[in-house]
Amino acid sequence: MAESIRVLIPEKDVAARIEEMGRQISEDYEGKQVHLICVLKGGVFFMCELAKKINVPVSLDFMSVSSYGDGTASNGVVRIVKDLDESLEGKDVLVVEDIIDSGRTLSYLLEILEKRKPKSMRLCTLLDKPDRRVRDVKVDYVGFEIPDEFVVGYGLDYAQKYRNLPYIGIVDGIE
Repeated sequence: MAESIRVLIPEKDVAARIEEMGRQISEDYEGKQVHLICVLKGGVFFMCELAKKINVPVSLDFMSVSSYGDGTASNGVVRIVKDLDESLEGKDVLVVEDIIDSGRTLSYLLEILEKRKPKSMRLCTLLDKPDRRVRDVKVDYVGFEIPDEFVVGYGLDYAQKYRNLPYIGIVDGIE
């Protein structure tokens, strides 16, 4: 059976929630500059939209940390694929993720980043899947809490497909 996608969170709801999150982050960082760290590849769609909704000065950097292959579940092996270009020392850092699932990747990433001496560090995710959590991570900004379903769209993929969907969808028909 070929996979199919059904809408979980419509495009208008995603856009409205990102706008709300941008307002909250702007309030929380008032009078400061926030350094956004995008966790690639999936986080780039979310971070770009979020950055446009933040009203304080923003700087950007990108990191790729992986614990997935082409499958639908974390394999537990975490590796840095691309490291940051800039130092974090003394910066107010906001790590931006597309989804937090098991927490393995983020737990590892936050440990590494904390050693780089940021002034502060918070975590922001578009989607949170707490039922799958095996490592505890404190999430400061959550777009949507979702059920334990395999989702795509808005940067999230299945074997590099469906990232460009403007909504969050559930993939049916995969093994």
